[in-house]
Amino acid sequence: MADTTQPETPESGESAAQPSAPEAPAKPPKPPKPSKDEKRAERLARQITAFAGSHGGAEGQIAHIGRGAVRIALVGADGEWGVLVAPSQDSARRAAEIAGLTVKDDFDGELAAKVRTGPYEWTRMAGIQLGGPGNPPAAAS
Repeated sequence: MADTTQPETPESGESAAQPSAPEAPAKPPKPPKPSKDEKRAERLARQITAFAGSHGGAEGQIAHIGRGAVRIALVGADGEWGVLVAPSQDSARRAAEIAGLTVKDDFDGELAAKVRTGPYEWTRMAGIQLGGPGNPPAAAS
């Protein structure tokens, strides 16, 4: 038996399917822009990394110090210390994570014992008691 089916022809007004042009490769989606907090955390992380690099490594402690301020206390392996201020607990923790900073729960005896202080710090902490600069007199009103 012969095949009696006939190829379909387009109805009037319809055109036969044209082979489509090859599609251009899809562009990969752009990564989302970092948020303001992420940018702050990255900037703080660069500062932490620079401090650690200058002082043979570093450890730190994160503490809330007031409305909209969190302190990142850094102690270098050589005893030098410094403080950075972050706008939130999240950005401080993220910065420490990015920088690979070892974060202590408390600024306890072990971490505090690593801090090397000089005459300036002693006179500023003790003030008048050790002959350091006193508080300036209050301005007359």
